[in-house]
Amino acid sequence: MRVPGSKSATNRALVLAALADGKSRLRGALRSRDTLLMAGALRALGAEVREDDGPGGDWVVRGGLRRQRDDADPAEVAVDCGNAGTVARFTPALAALTAGDVRYDGDPRMRERPLAPLLGALRRLGADIDGDVMPFTVHGRGRLPGGAVTLDATQSSQLISGLLLAAPLYDAGVEVRHVGGRLPSGPYLEMTITDLRAAGAVVDAEPADPASGRPPVWRVEPGALRAYDRAIEPDLNSAAPFLAAAVATGGEVLVPDWPADTTQPGRMLPGLLEAMGAHAEWTPAGMRVRGGAGIHGIDADLGDVGEAAPVLTALAVIADSPSRFRGIAHLRLQETDRLAALAEQLGRLGADITVTEDGLAIRPAPLRPARLDPLADHRLAMTYAVVGLVVPGVTVDDIATTGKTVPDFPARWAAMLAG
Repeated sequence: MRVPGSKSATNRALVLAALADGKSRLRGALRSRDTLLMAGALRALGAEVREDDGPGGDWVVRGGLRRQRDDADPAEVAVDCGNAGTVARFTPALAALTAGDVRYDGDPRMRERPLAPLLGALRRLGADIDGDVMPFTVHGRGRLPGGAVTLDATQSSQLISGLLLAAPLYDAGVEVRHVGGRLPSGPYLEMTITDLRAAGAVVDAEPADPASGRPPVWRVEPGALRAYDRAIEPDLNSAAPFLAAAVATGGEVLVPDWPADTTQPGRMLPGLLEAMGAHAEWTPAGMRVRGGAGIHGIDADLGDVGEAAPVLTALAVIADSPSRFRGIAHLRLQETDRLAALAEQLGRLGADITVTEDGLAIRPAPLRPARLDPLADHRLAMTYAVVGLVVPGVTVDDIATTGKTVPDFPARWAAMLAG
């Protein structure tokens, strides 16, 4: 089963291409609701973003923000973030570099998701922004002084990535310090730094030193970014339900083009599936997963791979022993409160799930048919599809919400089942 390009990689690549001098080509990029929203936001800010009509369906981006206004420019442009955290958190710093007002809004859920630490940090770096939640307006002045800033990114590592990605164009670059609790989804910050360096940025990252109490620090020097052609990896998070299908049914699934070396957090998924009783093997053809003799519960810290938690929960409710997932309190702030939703919706099946302070506790229980609502969350819809392979009579409402990251998920799912 082939899966589409990585959403996280596509949207970072689009941002960096929009900031670069020259034309970039993104091969194998994802075209889904989140990436289309990102393309629309970057167009509103002055970049040229188009979809190539060629056989590869590449994105072609000519960098350049609207740094000066003329009489033909509108007094205000609008950015629709939908429910895309990457659009809401990666582009306000770009808006501050444009000339003119940029108004941000999105889906009702986006108005509840955390943005205040990022917007406050941008103000301290010299941005003029009205509001701390959506809708808000960035009054662009064509430049951003930059400098040193401290923020609490406990709720999302995207709050830091949103500062780092545009930092080469700040007058003084940026130095960012994280203060607070555990920083979730650390591999995504690793992805941001790797992508910045590939575009020519000078980035220094210092890990936290618990002995001295020094927080983690990231520094990005000012300088031009270069345009470049890039191949986008398959989305390993979107591969999760397909690999989990093999585990749930005792079958076998191969996901082609699985990278041998990657910054995507989904690289941890095969090891987690093996811990639950599956057999996973990377080959030059891709990642192959086979179901084992049974499905076993695990006790795992998923703080770095929280996107996999819903699908792992699907396996946990059909496992032969309890599971405990830790380090995922931040999933309360995703497209929906994923912890509460998994407990409530899978509870309709009879699943025994307890929401803990930082995750979920799952115990084996008899399961029955039910109708499940993903609450407009793409990962939950895919999770319920996995459960439905094993529990007869499962109906998943609004399966189209999977279009956020896998536009043709129902067709891919059917093709997998057809062999």
